[in-house]
Amino acid sequence: MFRNRLYYHLKPLLPPSARMAIRRWFAMRKRDSVLDKWPILPGSEKPPANWPGWPDGKQFAFVLTHDVEGPEGMAKVRKLAELEMQLGFRSCFNFIPEGDYAVPSTLRTWLVENGFEVGVHDLYHDGKLFLTEKEFRRNVVRINHYLKEWGAVGFRSGFMLSELDWLHDLDIQYDCSTFDTDPFEPQPDGVSTIFPFWVPRSSNAVPGSEFPIPSSGSPVQGSTVQSSTVQGSQFPVPGSGSPVQGSGLPPSDSPTPPLHHSTTPLSSGYVELPYTLPQDSTLFLLFRERHPDIWFQKLDWIAKHGGMALLNVHPDYLRFEGEPASSRTYPVDHYARFLRYAIERHGTTFWNPLPRDVARYARTLTPVPRLHHPKRVCMLTHSFYESDGRVTRYAEALAERGDEVDVFSLRRSRDTKPRECVTGVNVHRIQKRFGKREKSQFAFLLRLVRFLVVSSFWITRQHARKPYDIIHIHNIPDFLVFAAWYPKLTGARVILDVHDIVPEFYASKFGARENAWLVKMLKWIERASVRFAHRVIISNHLWLDKYAARTGSNGKCSVFINNVDGQIFQPRPRSRKDDKLIVLFPGGLQWHQGLDIAIRAFHKVSSKLPHAELHIYGDGNMKDSLVALSHELGLDGKVRFFNPVSVRQVAEIMANADLGVVPKRADSFGNEAYSTKIMEFMSLGIPVVASNTKIDRYYFDDSVVHFFESGNPEALAEAVVDVLRNQTLRDRLVTNGLDYAARNSWQARKADYLALVDNLVSTR
Repeated sequence: MFRNRLYYHLKPLLPPSARMAIRRWFAMRKRDSVLDKWPILPGSEKPPANWPGWPDGKQFAFVLTHDVEGPEGMAKVRKLAELEMQLGFRSCFNFIPEGDYAVPSTLRTWLVENGFEVGVHDLYHDGKLFLTEKEFRRNVVRINHYLKEWGAVGFRSGFMLSELDWLHDLDIQYDCSTFDTDPFEPQPDGVSTIFPFWVPRSSNAVPGSEFPIPSSGSPVQGSTVQSSTVQGSQFPVPGSGSPVQGSGLPPSDSPTPPLHHSTTPLSSGYVELPYTLPQDSTLFLLFRERHPDIWFQKLDWIAKHGGMALLNVHPDYLRFEGEPASSRTYPVDHYARFLRYAIERHGTTFWNPLPRDVARYARTLTPVPRLHHPKRVCMLTHSFYESDGRVTRYAEALAERGDEVDVFSLRRSRDTKPRECVTGVNVHRIQKRFGKREKSQFAFLLRLVRFLVVSSFWITRQHARKPYDIIHIHNIPDFLVFAAWYPKLTGARVILDVHDIVPEFYASKFGARENAWLVKMLKWIERASVRFAHRVIISNHLWLDKYAARTGSNGKCSVFINNVDGQIFQPRPRSRKDDKLIVLFPGGLQWHQGLDIAIRAFHKVSSKLPHAELHIYGDGNMKDSLVALSHELGLDGKVRFFNPVSVRQVAEIMANADLGVVPKRADSFGNEAYSTKIMEFMSLGIPVVASNTKIDRYYFDDSVVHFFESGNPEALAEAVVDVLRNQTLRDRLVTNGLDYAARNSWQARKADYLALVDNLVSTR
């Protein structure tokens, strides 16, 4: 960037023809290497969050701007404006206040009276506006003087150089100094969007952009994010003259709202309007194109995606009829053909506002459109990514909005690829786990320590190559958070996601006493892990107070339960055609899950419902003993065990079940461990029988779940038979469950998580 700016600082030493020849030589060499991102940049078509569309239901915005660079351009302003009026368009002319020409007040008045807009273009147009911040501050006073004198609310810098944070000192509503993609500009980094976006003051919060992050024991029902949008038909658009058909402009006698009328205070920021169609100078002078086909193609693409087609045409470079040919001009017919193409091809589908109208519209939106800077996110989980719904929800939400996400996880089998891209997420399976189920404490710990070492190496190497912004660590164990030591030292933010409280989980898994020395050590590791992390996510509200008090992390924790992804878990037609009654449990096979209770209960269920079967999908240290118990009770063929499957596969399997069962023990770790399975069954329209645990009673009631006394096989058997035989009960559970799941889905909490990530990164 310094080299490109230096070129413009030396501008007076080079004649125009030499400057253009140098630029053309560099641009032609570069063009073939950037075909994948110019003139169309994949991904830039993604609209801002909660984007409601354009006013009056228009498909896209068509915005015309002009930079007048010298006396030659000044002499052509009126001709160009008259051409646009003949075709029914209006545009904005940007003038250099202290350049090589004077701007007559009569011309500015004529433009405004005919429905055009006047903007300020730099100050001297010498490429030095942003040379130093001190120099910029001195120039601000002069620029603001011209903005006020001309009645202008928009600005564009010379040569598209920009320091967006500095522009807050200007009295503007919008800026037009950026582009979506243009690698041939002196400052070639584009904003990668074809939509307007809000540029807030760094010291102010952006109105409408914050989402509540729950951090206290309020039930999940109250966590839904509310947002509102502005209907385009209610937004008044000023204009005059004879508007182009379908432009959305009212007649000239329509009332024009005050220019600064907005729901967002002027002092809090401004709207950025990037140009999204290649500049005329790039096409017809730099590359010497002989037709506007590139404009046609890009306009059609923007229209398809509902974006903003903003064009910058310089009157200086237009050659009107009768003017001599020159290497510094191109026929005005190229531009006229493009305007006629817009009318003929897109008819009444576009809105032709002035830039100030787009800025004012963007300011009325709630939340205001934000530019999302893609983040580099690393997730670490000692689990199988494809089967861990909690991890996949986070990762896919980030990837969906354009972030680059790497997940480091376990590899289930030789058939599973070590590395692959899954729904936009880069999954690295860095440690094998081919069906092993460690039963001793030492074997279990050894595997976890090995994973810590391996994952630390991977994360350090990847971060050194291309730094991460966020490292999101999922327990168990807590000490995996220390794998992020190097990224944290170099500025990355660290999230510790507590799926399960480790000391209690360990005591339940291995039957340890609460005061055992190893449990005490785990509590010490827990505190150290929390201190290391910048933010802690807890998986349910019951654990919040206990965990925060024990670790001293008050104010550092947020609660995100295992909300179900409604795009995966949703009702669907049953594909199973047999007459069996399938009772299903998908999940980990640990003692606290109570699968032995379910198997003993099923011994009684099968005598009353001969066609019933219990299907168990999962793995864990209790699997061998559960298989043996099933055989001992003579339930071979009635109780069937299956290996774990991916999240999307399990959704299909669950949708074909007749009943879901969650038999956790209330006198163990399971009493406070939230079960995702209940909400997943609800989302699929499958009734659920669950044990009467503290955690499930906290989130659910009898209207959505059929409870039984925890630890009681007879009560579980009776509950299963009740639901399978009583159609009225089944219908009530299904209807209420679907409603509950819809109100508390991942879609209702996703914005909260994304806001947490963004806010955390902003504190770096």
